[in-house]
Amino acid sequence: MFCSSKPSRNSINAFMSAQQNQKFSYREVGYSRQGQTRGYSIDHNRIKLGQGVDIFERAKQAITQWKMFDMPWIDLCWPDTPIEPGSTVAVVISHFGFWSVNLSRIVFVEDPSSFAYGTLAEHAESGEEKFSVIWNASDDSVWYDIVAFSKPNHALAKIGYPLARLLQKRFARDSVAAMKRFTESPRSPW
Repeated sequence: MFCSSKPSRNSINAFMSAQQNQKFSYREVGYSRQGQTRGYSIDHNRIKLGQGVDIFERAKQAITQWKMFDMPWIDLCWPDTPIEPGSTVAVVISHFGFWSVNLSRIVFVEDPSSFAYGTLAEHAESGEEKFSVIWNASDDSVWYDIVAFSKPNHALAKIGYPLARLLQKRFARDSVAAMKRFTESPRSPW
């Protein structure tokens, strides 16, 4: 859904309600586990968050509270949505002088530190994104990892594909920064 101004909570809820029974907009549901999918742009972003169990626990909590979406140009509707298969969220994005509302549904949850969501029919893009926090026991390092595959779904995304790719790269960069901020904070932000 594209809008000339920021959509109200009521209009977002109505849009989510209308899309509740929609199927995923792509056939390769669950393929973000593999990291390779033909016919899509693949993005993989990874950053070391730090060392040790404390950082891992903070990062897990950040994932379960959707903190990786904490950026000024995005609103996640709604951050209290439980991370469980079938839950649907709306991402409201301010970009290029207009707003878009994109719906995704959680495809799978591997554990409290890893899940993926996939796009629904009215999403501007088609594909899946997996968010993970990984604790490497061999060197005690903690990593935040995003794997995504996508291609344009909406006519505006197809016409503006280079701009859509810029937004995807911006999201990955800002998501990594948000996770870094929350895990480095001396006082827990939650």
